Amino acid sequence: MIEAGVLEVAVLEDGPEDGWPVVLAHGFPYDAHAYDEVVALLTAHGARVVRPYQRGFGPTRFRSAATMRSGQQAALGADLLALLDALGLGTAILGGYDWGGLASCVATALWPERVAGLVSMASYDVIDVERQRHAFDPAMEHAVWYQHLFQTERGRESLAEHREELCRMLWRQWSPGWEFDDATFTRTAASFGNPDFVDVVVHAYRHAFGLAAGEPGLEDLERRLAGRPPITVPAVTLDGARDPLKPGGTAQLADLFTARHEHRVIDAGHNLPQEAPEAFADAVLTVRSWR
Repeated sequence: MIEAGVLEVAVLEDGPEDGWPVVLAHGFPYDAHAYDEVVALLTAHGARVVRPYQRGFGPTRFRSAATMRSGQQAALGADLLALLDALGLGTAILGGYDWGGLASCVATALWPERVAGLVSMASYDVIDVERQRHAFDPAMEHAVWYQHLFQTERGRESLAEHREELCRMLWRQWSPGWEFDDATFTRTAASFGNPDFVDVVVHAYRHAFGLAAGEPGLEDLERRLAGRPPITVPAVTLDGARDPLKPGGTAQLADLFTARHEHRVIDAGHNLPQEAPEAFADAVLTVRSWR
């Protein structure tokens, strides 16, 4: 447990303390165990791998009852910066997918001097909140049914009362070729019992739709993110070829990366680190080699 910013963050650390640092951030509805197989592949090459549990997940807790249980993108990015500070890391490679990719892209776009390199699933994953206020293709709207559900109090109740059933359904829908067992899901589902899980998740999707106010102290960061700041550090970006949340992939976002950049399409669904750990680890090692 590490005090970092507004959080007491639960962190898993592997590898030598003096190894080259990489911070791997998980998504919703997953947790730090998504990287279990990635870790061994990186520590074999001398990495110090840090895996935080996101706000609202697992043992991570807010340090004050007065802190807004925000799930907005600026909060997630600021959490990573605070963690780097708390660990005494001047720079680190950041890697993530889903919320973790969002957090990693936000931190990289806002504080590039602290990021040695980036691995991001779904390329430039910073949320364009203004675009999110408007309609997408009906097939896309169908795929993000859970986001629409969470806009309502009925949706909050559904997540609160049926969190394991709902999240297991998302795992199956988003990773159609991944045969996970009950033990794998149950290990991660324990993280959904965090007392702030529902509040953070619901706020994340309401803020992303432009339907909930953010934390006042983060508004300047949100304004900067609305300007779509480019990624200016070396980056490998990934798509899962069978990811229903990114139909057609995200290669078209390449112009938002101004340093060395490579985009890869992997035969996997949405939970790419757990479905294809070798591919995710290789992306991190590639970025490391460029440094």
